[in-house]
Amino acid sequence: MNNHPSEHIDPVRSKERHIILDALRGLALFGICLANFPEFSLYTFLKSDAVSAMPTAGIDRIIKYIQYILIDGKFYTMFSLLFGIGFSIIISNAMRKHADGFRIFYRRMGILLVIGFLHLMFLWSSDILMLYALLGLLLPLFRNVSNKGLLLASAFLLLVPIAADAARAVFGMDPSAPAVRMQQYFCAKYGITEDNFAFWLRDAASYTDVFKFLVQGAFVRMQEFIDGNRFFKVMGLFLLGFYVGRNRLYAKLEGNKKLLKKVSMYGFAIGLPVSVFYAWSSLNGHPWGMTAHSALYTFGVFPVGLAYMASVSLWYLHHRECRIFKMLAAPGQMALTNYIGQSVLGMIIFYGIGFGFGADTGLSAVMLVAAGVYLCETVFSRIWLHYCLFGPLEWIWRMLTYGKWLPLFK
Repeated sequence: MNNHPSEHIDPVRSKERHIILDALRGLALFGICLANFPEFSLYTFLKSDAVSAMPTAGIDRIIKYIQYILIDGKFYTMFSLLFGIGFSIIISNAMRKHADGFRIFYRRMGILLVIGFLHLMFLWSSDILMLYALLGLLLPLFRNVSNKGLLLASAFLLLVPIAADAARAVFGMDPSAPAVRMQQYFCAKYGITEDNFAFWLRDAASYTDVFKFLVQGAFVRMQEFIDGNRFFKVMGLFLLGFYVGRNRLYAKLEGNKKLLKKVSMYGFAIGLPVSVFYAWSSLNGHPWGMTAHSALYTFGVFPVGLAYMASVSLWYLHHRECRIFKMLAAPGQMALTNYIGQSVLGMIIFYGIGFGFGADTGLSAVMLVAAGVYLCETVFSRIWLHYCLFGPLEWIWRMLTYGKWLPLFK
């Protein structure tokens, strides 16, 4: 292997990209926008009486159920699986050009880790990039595992959360307690209370106030990762994506049509009914316990997420020239820029340092705002990519990864 990979290997160019992957990534970003904006808008933090007092309370309740059935977790499933596919592409690209792809990959993950940390601490507490980067560092350990081994490891990791929640229930374990204590410490230090929690960011007079909330929010995110067993879920999806990428299933859609039909049919047939119960459990305080709730998540969220991907792939097979794929592919090709961009726009729209619409907007209006934000990102991405080879953050990320100047304009 060459000790200076950046001299011999370059990022994937436009002509080498597969539009179906960019389109799926673009669709995942849309779903993530819909899933995240209720929290950006502070609607998620409101108490039940404040939610019930809103003029759109009736339709909001329906939308919330629909959100849990069709959106919650499904698009992060897609995003995580696509990340695993992307890893396989980086490695295969490096091997084809006889370069040290793993060194490049580790550098890429290190930079993503820094981006994720900055995003978490200065823009939005619900960042996912840090977790992706940390778990991504483990992926090379599986490079020599057989296809069967990858699938078994993926299935095992996706089922671990059920066993973990059962163990917590039996033994009374609370592994997230240290994160909760730290969050409580910073809330007490900054004067963030149960009464002002939902309104803190809307009433923020300066970025200093926003930053105080983000500090305690970082520990809330840590608690969510631990309690939600997110480490196992994401790693399981990474390995499944690595399997798909290694076998280039995305480039052999025609030959895998039967498999795609089965994934679509069984994914919806199993996942949608289970997701109905998952939604009910989520909105009623998990009355059957966390072990049952975790099982509902596993057999509801993952199958539907996979079914979405399979269905879009089948549609692409029959309608390759449909304009919607090009529309979705543009924001998908600039996934990092648009993911961070959603956080920036969310702050501007809903926080007190911006327009301050947070905590007063019903869920139905929030969904419309989220759709509008994604539409703006789609238009921006198409215009940007008409003149440029990479998105702005993608360009910086690649230059830092490969250690050299890369042209931006076409």
